[in-house]
Amino acid sequence: MRAPGAVAVLAAAALALTGCSSGSSSSAKSSAPGQASSSAAPSPAASGSSAPPMTGNQLQDAYQKVIADVLPSVVQITTGDSLGSGIVYDDKGDIVTNAHVVGSATTFTVTLANSTKSLDAALVGSYPDSDLAVIKLSSPPSGLKPATFGDSGKVQLGQITLAMGSPLGLSSSVTQGIVSATGRTVSEPRGGGSPGATIGNMVQTSAAINPGNSGGALVNLDSQVIGINTLAATEPQANGAAAPGIGFAIPASTITNITDQLIKQGKVTNSGRAALGVTARTSFNQQFQPAGAVIVSVTAGGPAASAGLQPGDVITKIGDAAVDSLNALTTALASLTPGSKATVTYTRDGKAQTADVTLGTLETTS
Repeated sequence: MRAPGAVAVLAAAALALTGCSSGSSSSAKSSAPGQASSSAAPSPAASGSSAPPMTGNQLQDAYQKVIADVLPSVVQITTGDSLGSGIVYDDKGDIVTNAHVVGSATTFTVTLANSTKSLDAALVGSYPDSDLAVIKLSSPPSGLKPATFGDSGKVQLGQITLAMGSPLGLSSSVTQGIVSATGRTVSEPRGGGSPGATIGNMVQTSAAINPGNSGGALVNLDSQVIGINTLAATEPQANGAAAPGIGFAIPASTITNITDQLIKQGKVTNSGRAALGVTARTSFNQQFQPAGAVIVSVTAGGPAASAGLQPGDVITKIGDAAVDSLNALTTALASLTPGSKATVTYTRDGKAQTADVTLGTLETTS
């Protein structure tokens, strides 16, 4: 049974995150499978459209159309005593989900929406650095309905969203909310099947995301998947109780980039993630407090080497983002893109210096 862990949300103090793969398929007091339950009360005009506001019946009709369009593409994935969700990617039986849903397993049981028949599936590939994985149905049924993925660049604050998946084992469940923020950089909990990835450009939503929702679809009112439900926030001071209305989804652009590579190659060769070309560890000051990321080695010919950075340099800032640990360095880089320029502030022999670095691409080991 995977017990989700908790870590600090990097963009919001006093919160923590839990992975959303469930350790149980038992029922709970919630809406019936397939029934939409409200987690926010968005304005009818919040869809981002310039059209006149919808009436209550029109908005309800729009919700029901989206559910009818997309829910058949959302599946439940079971591995051992743990479960999560997935999204049908193509008509060949490829299904995209979170890496923390598949964990170390290589075979799975998949249940399609509105079906009780179990289908066998096998692992195609997993990329824990972006917490994404692809599995494939051994015998894809006819009429399999792939989801349509939206343009991440068009996701806007206030857009209405529907989260679809199998929270707490309640298959084909739907919750609703809005896009609360974009461009979030979030670190996942490590352990219990979670890779502890730091992921940039995530979509924050108020739609309820619970254990079992991981790998499910976050959808807009155009019936497009704009993200994969991945994390929900918890309140550490309330013994890990859920922080309502704070969930995070991996954006569609990251999903399609990684999934296409896993399907075609079985591995990822272009991560789409920025890198300095160094290995580093957390540096501590004389009070044994984290004080930066000290460079252990520099890749020959890499971005850091080209900018003159050396082993022993202690990085304290990337652009405007303070760096007081290796995790903070990873977080800062996750919010940037390969090819972009960044000013690195560092200390060498006790003196603060800066270097302008053109970032490279994080090499993969998949």
